[in-house]
Amino acid sequence: MANPGWSQASSPFHQGELAIQARLGLQEQMDKQGRRVIRDYLPDQFRQFFAQLPYVIIGTVDATGNPWASILVGNPGFISTPSDNTLKVMAQPLCGDPFATNLTEGLDIGLLGIELSTRRRNRVNGIVSAVYPDGFEVQVQQTFGNCPQYIQTRTPKSHDLDPTAIRPPSPVEQFKTIEQAIITAADTFFIATAYQSTSAGSASGVDVSHRGGKLGFVKIEDDRTLTIPDFSGNRHFNTFGNLALNPHAGLLFIDFSEGHLLYLTGTAEVIWEGPEILTYAGAERLLRFHLQIGYRLEGGLPLRWSDPELSPFLNPTGPWQSMTP
Repeated sequence: MANPGWSQASSPFHQGELAIQARLGLQEQMDKQGRRVIRDYLPDQFRQFFAQLPYVIIGTVDATGNPWASILVGNPGFISTPSDNTLKVMAQPLCGDPFATNLTEGLDIGLLGIELSTRRRNRVNGIVSAVYPDGFEVQVQQTFGNCPQYIQTRTPKSHDLDPTAIRPPSPVEQFKTIEQAIITAADTFFIATAYQSTSAGSASGVDVSHRGGKLGFVKIEDDRTLTIPDFSGNRHFNTFGNLALNPHAGLLFIDFSEGHLLYLTGTAEVIWEGPEILTYAGAERLLRFHLQIGYRLEGGLPLRWSDPELSPFLNPTGPWQSMTP
């Protein structure tokens, strides 16, 4: 049975996303595509997919307006879908994760289910409709799938989580200058952005997205600034559409072999043209991030993965190792 697409008369995209699509001559094409692939419910395939995951990426905005990207973990089954417009997550935030202080009823939230071993990913945006001692529920506003581009394949070393292990072995470190080690070794990170306005209808809220590239693709410009190439994607421009209207962003870097976590929040801008873009092979534009504050959790993630197999979509890009100090 076919899954109906977007059922509402209004666009599934808000004005920031629409403006970028129009800028690139894609608005009519993306309106048709968006109404076909974006839904206001969870198809059965999505419900089955989220139920098998041992982790999920979360995007939220704190009380001061700063977005944060986070990760929640649990044994497969910790995410369930009581109905096709409700997603239930039975997990507590990791100690030190900013999500621990953000979680409240009525909170806008974005979720990215991503399975690194198969390079599958599905997105859910919605509102926290209930909070429990051990989890929360989300009322779904938008769902859609993403293609496997730029996802590095990693094999999990274990799916079984000991709840007592979900504690950082060392205190949370706060910093206001770039922590280089995890960033220079990164081939993957996650970014949370938001546009929260009643005028946007069901397109209002928080997005959290994956970004991948060859080693060194995140360039450290100085102790507070990062530059990242942006490659051809699904053309929704959820992240950049949000940034066009709200320049705040949160980044999450994961050390997949040691479990270290790096949370950053700050502001971001898009570089659409200029000779700088040409220094990043394969890039269509650049994202420049300016750090406000960050946190490091040493060994805070109780999951580990194998070394990566790089996405074949990255073959015509990079390398950029020499560009990062």
